[in-house]
Order: sequence, then structure tokens, then C-alpha cells
Amino acid sequence: MSTFPSALPLPQRTDDPAGYRPFPDEARRNFLQEWLELPLMVRALGLPTGGRVLEVGCGRGVALPTLARTLRPSRLVGIDYDAALLTRARQRLGESNTTAELHWADVRALPFLDAAFDLVLDFGTCYHISGSTRALAEIARVLTPGGLFVEETPVSQVLSHPVRSFGRRVPWGSEPGLVRGASRLLWSTHVRQ
Repeated sequence: MSTFPSALPLPQRTDDPAGYRPFPDEARRNFLQEWLELPLMVRALGLPTGGRVLEVGCGRGVALPTLARTLRPSRLVGIDYDAALLTRARQRLGESNTTAELHWADVRALPFLDAAFDLVLDFGTCYHISGSTRALAEIARVLTPGGLFVEETPVSQVLSHPVRSFGRRVPWGSEPGLVRGASRLLWSTHVRQ
């Protein structure tokens, strides 16, 4: 099932709208992420299966079919702030026969109840928005105690987006509810306390 709420009001912007630029749609990069990077990440971090999974900044939905296959979640949700990218994600879900929910939402104001997810994944969104402190607080809020937040490390960001990621940092110390867990060069986890 793919849901795409179109009758919802526009999310309130908490950043400069002129500063937003979607990443290019690169077939080779998408293929490598879907068939190499994601399965390696799941294996390297030993991510749990069967839980409720949220991907923030899901974009075109490249990761969602792989997450569905490898994690077999009881609930799979993708959010993005760009409605055009969610339209493409909905198509990708249909093409791959993947069951997931899609929501038009801002990671800095997630439309979910507290402790709604066991696993939250971010493939760089927090590096590329203003207000990442608020995003981390929201991610911690929607995670269950003991739940995992998986994020790309600065090394991964530099390899993926060398120009756009230059000088960008995520303020981990701003969210005491997320404690560093495992790290595997390109990815790391944070545990919700």
C-alpha cells in the first residue's frame, strides 16, 4: 500500500525555501545504493528485522524496496518534503510491488506519535537542512526506547556528495536522547535512551 496524502496543508517551512535543491537522479548511484550499499549496511550494522521502520528524506524511494526485502518490517514509512520526489517514490513502490506508506512531511516536525518507530534511517537529510537540531529531537521523539537511528557518517557524505557536504556537520551533542552505538565507516547507529 502506498499512501500519499495530497489534501494535507503544506508543511510549515523552518528553513530558507530558496536554499532547497534536490539531488540529481543518477541511475548508477541509485542502483549501487539499492543493490550494494543498503544490503551491506543492514548486514554490517546487524539491523533488526520485523520492526516499524521510518526513512526520513526518502526522496525518490530508492531505499524503500531494499528495506522492505532485507528488514521485512511490520510497517515501512518514507517521508520527504519534496512532493515531486514522493510522486516518483510512489511509482517506484508500484514498480517493485513494495508495500510502504509515503508522507509529505518535514523531518523537523514529524507527523507521528511518540515512540512510533523501532528504526529510523537517514541517508544524509540531517546534513543538508538547516535546523538539524530540531530534526534530531523529532527523530528521538518518534523512536521507541532502545530504538535505533541509522545515519550516514561524514565519510559517507564526502564520498557521496563531496561539494554539497563540505563543512556540514550534524550537532549530535544537541540531542541527549540519542547515544552513539555501532559505527561501520560509512554508517553509524544511535540508540534512543
